[in-house]
Amino acid sequence: MAMLLSGFGLGLGLGLVVVVVLLSLNNGADSEYIEYNTAGRIVPGKINVHLVPHSHDDVGWLKTVDQYYVGANNSIRGACVQNVLDSVISALLEDKNRHFIYVEIAFFQRWWRQQSNTLKIKVKELVDSGQLEFINGGMCMHDEATPHYIDLIDQTTLGHHFIKNEFGHTPRVGWQIDPFGHSAVQAYLLGAELGFDSLFFSRIDYQDRAKRLQDKTLDVVWQGSKSLASSSQIFTGISPRHYDPPDGFTFEINDVSPPIQDDILLFDYNVQERVNDFVAAAFAQANVTRTNHIMWMMGTDFRYQYANSWFRQIDKFIHYVNQDGRVNALYSTPSLYTDAKHAADEKWPLKTDDFFPYADHPNAYWTGYFTSRPGLKGYVRVLSAYYLTARQLEFFKGRIDSGPNTDALADALAIAQHHDAVSGTERQHVAADYALRLSLGYKKAEKLVASSLAYLTKSGSSSGVANFQQASLLTNGCPLLNISYCPPSEAVLSGGKSLVVVVYNSLGWKRQEVIRIPVSTDRITVQDSSGKNVEAQLLPISNATLNIRNYYVTAYLGKSPRETIKYWLAFSVSVPPIGFSTYTISTARQTGPGIAISSVYTSEESIDNTIEVGQGNLKLIYSAREGKLTHYANSRNLVTASTEQSYSYYSGNDGTDKDPQASGAYVFRPNKTFPIKSESQVSLTVVRGPILDEVHQQLNSWISQITRVFKGKEHAEVEFTIGPIPVDDSTGKEITTQITTALKSNGTFFTDSNGRDFIKRIRDFRTDWDLQVNQPVAGNYYPIQGKFYLRIDPLGEGAKWRRTTGQEIYSPLLLAFTEQDGNEYINSYVSTFSGVDPSYALPNNTALITLQELANGKVLLRLAHLYEIGEDRDYSTLASVELKKLFRTKKINKVTETNLSANQERGEMEKKRLVWKVEGPGDESKVVRGGPIDPEKLVVELGPMEIRTFLIDFANIRVFGS
Repeated sequence: MAMLLSGFGLGLGLGLVVVVVLLSLNNGADSEYIEYNTAGRIVPGKINVHLVPHSHDDVGWLKTVDQYYVGANNSIRGACVQNVLDSVISALLEDKNRHFIYVEIAFFQRWWRQQSNTLKIKVKELVDSGQLEFINGGMCMHDEATPHYIDLIDQTTLGHHFIKNEFGHTPRVGWQIDPFGHSAVQAYLLGAELGFDSLFFSRIDYQDRAKRLQDKTLDVVWQGSKSLASSSQIFTGISPRHYDPPDGFTFEINDVSPPIQDDILLFDYNVQERVNDFVAAAFAQANVTRTNHIMWMMGTDFRYQYANSWFRQIDKFIHYVNQDGRVNALYSTPSLYTDAKHAADEKWPLKTDDFFPYADHPNAYWTGYFTSRPGLKGYVRVLSAYYLTARQLEFFKGRIDSGPNTDALADALAIAQHHDAVSGTERQHVAADYALRLSLGYKKAEKLVASSLAYLTKSGSSSGVANFQQASLLTNGCPLLNISYCPPSEAVLSGGKSLVVVVYNSLGWKRQEVIRIPVSTDRITVQDSSGKNVEAQLLPISNATLNIRNYYVTAYLGKSPRETIKYWLAFSVSVPPIGFSTYTISTARQTGPGIAISSVYTSEESIDNTIEVGQGNLKLIYSAREGKLTHYANSRNLVTASTEQSYSYYSGNDGTDKDPQASGAYVFRPNKTFPIKSESQVSLTVVRGPILDEVHQQLNSWISQITRVFKGKEHAEVEFTIGPIPVDDSTGKEITTQITTALKSNGTFFTDSNGRDFIKRIRDFRTDWDLQVNQPVAGNYYPIQGKFYLRIDPLGEGAKWRRTTGQEIYSPLLLAFTEQDGNEYINSYVSTFSGVDPSYALPNNTALITLQELANGKVLLRLAHLYEIGEDRDYSTLASVELKKLFRTKKINKVTETNLSANQERGEMEKKRLVWKVEGPGDESKVVRGGPIDPEKLVVELGPMEIRTFLIDFANIRVFGS
């Protein structure tokens, strides 16, 4: 019995008034231990609420990846992933019915290294029982707009191999809950081709979500590839809200949701109230979802640092909700939820194309990050190509775990694909951390590349080893070649010494390209490995380039450049597939034979009204008076078009009283468009020569541009230098360039999906809903990849150039330098090499995107068809690759086809994959895919847009030579 004094008052002049209320609590009985029944299972005929405990742990964002892991720098954000994992594992071991999913393997791998063998055994038991399940399984939850598809494959593969090696498991569900829009490549390549049965995410356009809620179309079957059609489909679930639970059901230690209070000796007993809240939220979600299964994402960013705070409440809800009986609650995972959805035997709406752009309210289009931190984006792309090349060279030399390898670069590139890394949406110190990791990874890989080239160039008669310095835009020998700084090529050669340039080609076909390196004299000659003079051209270096060179070399090295460079040396090279060629640059008493010094003049010197640029089929015509491009003409395909280029900027909106949303790293909210006019009459500087012509333009003090037209190419290359962007007017600026032609596009254009498929776009139009246009500029921006190249082809003929050049841009030639006395190097070392049969090259529609020796000695091979179905009359056909000729000096013992991440055999994956029904007639078109490999012929077939992955066992021999 207890007495509660609930009212007491003094009535002045009225006497003392006392109100006493006596309450009986539990008739004197003590509170008892409650054993919660958490063994909820699916109940047919009821709404089944699948409760999925999770923590979304960004692999860097406001803090660095390591700071997030250890809980450092908590003044920015109180987040410690180490606590999450420690706490969750402990909570799972307390109750076998509890489940938890984990996504970011970059964090889990850090945690796993620190655990005792005893705990590792227990964690493996949790994984085997399904209590702890790895979802997605990549090193991070990658961005879907700005990475290249090869990077997405690589980072996912890295995580999947860790899970396979340590736990023997293969993830089967995609979990991209936070990226800011979703790509078609994610759907079919990192969905269906991995063997995933489903994919879940949260962020879609607010107008799209509203319609899907109304139509009950949040769950779809997504067909991301028109080429692979129904074989590329994956069940896709879109959350009805964000990736957190319904309002009132978050239970981190500082959250404000009311917990279930079921101790009758305490105040605020609220079991029935909270059960009612749960049931109401469940019915509300069931009303917008097909089938009687709904999923609640029980967690959000960096939750479960004190896991019992969550699990205690979920235990109680399952216990009391199931006692109530109106709905059924259970611990679940996305895999269990997927199986339940599939068992319902429902037909689902079919989704094609992608989910870009993404807006979460009328003035918040998340298209700003397509260009945020372009320097980091470029760094990631350059090192991605370097990693591809380094793995090839590591394969030729042979992987040595104790020596230099590519592992550190792989790790750095993997976490750089995170949706707050390459996206450019992280804090500055975090961006610097990503860049540092990439730099350190590169330095280790560079040693491997140098030693591999030394190995391949050493012939049987050679007693020495070449000491290579490399220059693939970012290398030890020429770390700043992109700003025209390259000590090996700038050095003044004397005493009969010459510079040896080894040019490596990572593509599977022969390449004839022009390379450019800075030199400090015009008295040079260039020869190929047979001693034949090579035609070359010396081009002046622009003032803008020199200014950048001097500024950044000093900033990078702490001292000014030693040499004063005078020219770019440009010469044509011919390089065999997956191999190298060698060239020598020697000093001479005078400019050597075949070396042309470019003629230079300005538009002011021209007596004509127009200036024609280009030595081959392509001509660009400029107005001498206005100093700008006016026409494009190709004499081979007879395409002519009026063409203009101009620069503008969008001023950033700071927000309004009605809507405070400002333009920034995530959101593009332009205020107004302003043309960028030149500060004076623009004078074109025209550079002509036998290999290429250049047009130099200085628009103002912070925008300059060089347009190059190569004699042997039919496209223009535009290199622009922008910045520092002036902000002294306190206005943020988005710089754009416009190409204006007379082509009638009717508002239709195409953008690529992660450098792979192309997707049709129509201005101010969406295929899935009637678009309410609020931001006509930001709402029509889409992610594209690559540099600025210009070419116009007749309708239906552009794919050949676009696909081939796209591969060459992604995988630039790698340059390596060494010096020789006399002809010492040429006489003693292998000067040309190809990893494939001398008479063989990959088909023009096929790319080698992975060649890597794994730690277990097996070799990982990926081949990709480059064309979509119907894209080109010649190349959108079945391609064939002869493995015996691809590996000309090695005996193949066994070839095993696997899924995309090589964590299971392809046949096993296909047997396990769930087949989903779609509404309507579906796509009945025949999918062209390559057939099984004959173990004797060893020929791989690939259909349009198909990527095939193999693990190869070779006989234990290594013989490489010329």
